[in-house]
Amino acid sequence: MIVLLPPSESKSAPPRRGRPVDLAVLSFPSLTATRSTVLDAVAATSARPDALARLGVGASLAAEVERNTRLRALPALPASGVYTGVLYDALGWPTLSAGAKRRAASRLIVISALWGALRPADRVPPYRLSMDADLPGLGPLARLWRDVLDPELDAAAGPDGVVVDCRSATYAQAWSPSAALAARTVAVRVLRDGLQGRTVVSHLAKHTRGEVTRHLLEGGTDPRSPAALARRLGERWQVELTPPGRPGRTWTVDVLTD
Repeated sequence: MIVLLPPSESKSAPPRRGRPVDLAVLSFPSLTATRSTVLDAVAATSARPDALARLGVGASLAAEVERNTRLRALPALPASGVYTGVLYDALGWPTLSAGAKRRAASRLIVISALWGALRPADRVPPYRLSMDADLPGLGPLARLWRDVLDPELDAAAGPDGVVVDCRSATYAQAWSPSAALAARTVAVRVLRDGLQGRTVVSHLAKHTRGEVTRHLLEGGTDPRSPAALARRLGERWQVELTPPGRPGRTWTVDVLTD
């Protein structure tokens, strides 16, 4: 099993001291060249007079954008400590059991606009960049990452077991599973039952996907099939599993909340 997560737009403040990022030791080493290219492009973009507009952020984030110009020199943190926000609060990394953290080391993968893909222990500086950015000279980042992520994520998924896809739509654009892998990939949707029927609530979805990830990590054993995943999630939530509509499409598990 692997679990794909989006990053959070909000991130921890960089520490005052510490070693900077070392691209050579990050997971998924075939991404190194692309990471370096994106690092240089985001630094150059963040130094422009129109940086805020280019990165699609408001004036309140000017300090974070300025930090982008110094990412190669800033102290780095484990990715598990960089990302904050609703999903990561619900995941609750600091309070995971020791066994769950060991499992997370090889099962969690964060899809990132800057780094491509990260494991929890990978040390990177906090940054400001979204997958929907279009950097001068590079074009749309989702398209840039798509080709180079394919072999790494296919290898990480291994020959069997499920791929649990908790990414948001923006980050889902950066990688789609091959037809063979789609047959064991399950996208997690979160729906709320209400007077108007079932609806998707984005804030609630982030929180529940964080709880889903925590539940899977604390479970002790990996579900080996989409049906087994649905049974595991059914221990806590009402869920509905939908098979692919046609070959090459993924499964969907709907987690239903009140």
